[in-house]
Amino acid sequence: MPFPITNQSQGAQPPVKHYGITSPISLALPKEADLALTQKLTEALKPFGVFEEELELQRRILVLGKLNSLVKEWIREISESKNLPSSLIDTVGGKIFTFGSYRLGVHTKGADIDALCVAPRHVERTDFFSSFYEKLKEQEEVKDLRAVEEAFVPVIKLCFDSIEIDILFARLALQTIPENLDLRDDSLLKNLDIRCIRSLNGCRVTDEILHLVPNIENFRLTLRAIKLWAKRHNIYSNILGFLGGVSWAMLVARTCQLYPNAVAATLVHKFFLVFSKWEWPNPVLLKQPEDCNLNLPVWDPRVTPSDRYHLMPIITPAYPQQNSTYNVSASTRAVMVDEFKQGLAITDEIMQNKAEWSKLFEAPNFFQKYKHYIVLLASAPTEKQHLEWVGLVESKIRILVGNLEKNEFIMLAHVNAHSFPGPKEGNDKEEFSTMWVIGIVFKKMEGSENLNVDLTVDIQSFTDTVYRQAISSKMFEQEMKITAKHVKRRQLQQLLPSNVIQSRPSRRKLSTEGPRLMNDSSLDLSVDSDNSLSVPSPPTVPVAANKINSVAVSAGLFGPSPSPPPMGPPAAKKPSSPPPAEDKERRPSAEETPSPQQVAAVARTPSSSSPPPSPAPPVKRPGSPSPAPPVKRPGSPSPAPPVKRPGSPLAEEPSKKLKVEEEARPELEEEMASQGDEVMETDVKELDPEQKVPSNQRVPTTDLSDVPLPPANPIPVLKNSIKLRLSR
Repeated sequence: MPFPITNQSQGAQPPVKHYGITSPISLALPKEADLALTQKLTEALKPFGVFEEELELQRRILVLGKLNSLVKEWIREISESKNLPSSLIDTVGGKIFTFGSYRLGVHTKGADIDALCVAPRHVERTDFFSSFYEKLKEQEEVKDLRAVEEAFVPVIKLCFDSIEIDILFARLALQTIPENLDLRDDSLLKNLDIRCIRSLNGCRVTDEILHLVPNIENFRLTLRAIKLWAKRHNIYSNILGFLGGVSWAMLVARTCQLYPNAVAATLVHKFFLVFSKWEWPNPVLLKQPEDCNLNLPVWDPRVTPSDRYHLMPIITPAYPQQNSTYNVSASTRAVMVDEFKQGLAITDEIMQNKAEWSKLFEAPNFFQKYKHYIVLLASAPTEKQHLEWVGLVESKIRILVGNLEKNEFIMLAHVNAHSFPGPKEGNDKEEFSTMWVIGIVFKKMEGSENLNVDLTVDIQSFTDTVYRQAISSKMFEQEMKITAKHVKRRQLQQLLPSNVIQSRPSRRKLSTEGPRLMNDSSLDLSVDSDNSLSVPSPPTVPVAANKINSVAVSAGLFGPSPSPPPMGPPAAKKPSSPPPAEDKERRPSAEETPSPQQVAAVARTPSSSSPPPSPAPPVKRPGSPSPAPPVKRPGSPSPAPPVKRPGSPLAEEPSKKLKVEEEARPELEEEMASQGDEVMETDVKELDPEQKVPSNQRVPTTDLSDVPLPPANPIPVLKNSIKLRLSR
């Protein structure tokens, strides 16, 4: 019997209900073994806190009830102030809707609540961010209240009775807001401004997902498992180019449509089966896209050329349909597909009773996976500035990943979805910092023993973008910094907390003093701010100290450094601690494994929407010769000798250095014999303070009136080149 695609609506019944754009793969009912595995899955999830206790759930409901009453009271006050008839004031309404994980029923302990305030047409957005904001401020239970009116989706953030809540605002073209309002009604979008449509989108998508799955309880348990797995495997982050909560929900919903009678244990297994073999970039659709003739932009590769280059499209089911994964890059997709394949292998064992569910939720060690890493550090002098700065930097990291992917020598750039507190500086100055780590896989080049890789332009263009955005949004403050550094696997343990890195047993001590904090020169590369805008890097140390620090970098990140030489070509040096041998690294591809016939049919684009062509491969920059080393200008002053501070690596005794090198020699020779050695070179170029910016690149000061003026005697900007020489 064919599976029904739609149910005919009659009378006042809900709109047509779809169970997918294709027939299901299997209608098989669950067996006793499936039910037993589902029970085991539930027990395996409990230790991770994915289920909220009934008492906490009731507290959330109480808080939302108070918030809903506040909204009704506020809208009534606004109506009275605008002289609406008393008969209308009594029925004007107003309501708080929820969306996201709370609305889906998969929120975890301590999770925030995404909410939407819906108001009638006479209530303006300015009222929401003024009078309603003030009303919230008067409540004793409300803490950490802040408004972000200029955001892409404007929001008020607060903590209500210890529960974090984000409130959006939508003003409908209705005289009153009824209690039974269904936000899935497309006619509500008529005559709305784009900000209200964006605010409504979250609720509309969440409600559609719940209406498009055959069994909500099976969907919820499956989604809890998949979200936990994604977080444990560091692939849960929309902003960094992986998938966010709504994208994971849509993938699970599609699995439920394909196996409508399956229970959660089976659905988790089928999830990995389907999406490890999905023929990306064919889109994932929960229902046939509809056109409501409201002239809103929708995802359609036949009409919008940019949509054809989306690598992993997952399309929201509510009008206007959008791709929720536009941030996905070639690297993040490769990482996710590889995780899907590993998840399939593990769940195959679980379904055969050869493994337990706990194996699926074991966190892999990202910091042992690669030989090379880029460490990115964002710092600011105050906590408030740091919060804003980190948010901006994190939102742009995907640009850095894209830049690295385009480098002709890089095969994969994998950013860890978790950030870490930056190491404390070795001085008394208070500074707040956050750190991200990006794993790098270099291509194996044929016919070349030495490979020179220059990452300077890739990183510099990223930092320029961040500084430019900070300046244009009037956020930029002096001493907001981004620093970037290439490190090897072994060096990570000196940067990250010990509980994060599970180091492999080492045959020697890395240093007689233990892990050293990143003081002085260890990571302060101060990648130049937006030079095209003539804005210098925020000065934090005197010029002489800047020169000392920069030269020290060329001698190595953590090893002892000699007195700084005069500015000139840095000499290549052998690393004092070569990385351990690494497992085979490869870039998985979604097309490597042929799909089963049924899954391949499901993965194809529906007939009414032509499939987007495979995106063109990123254009590789032509290999450029290694830039000439900087030439020391005649008469340029030599940097002053460094002043020794306690624990400074600049004044280490030579005997310690010799001892470490002698201990490292057997391991070094063994490593070089097996797989070769990598040598890192860091060039430091000093800009001549007297060098004039060409007139065609100079920006009038009136365009930068919101930027702090540089000092009268500007400090020279130190530009840092990150160059690697890989010896095979």
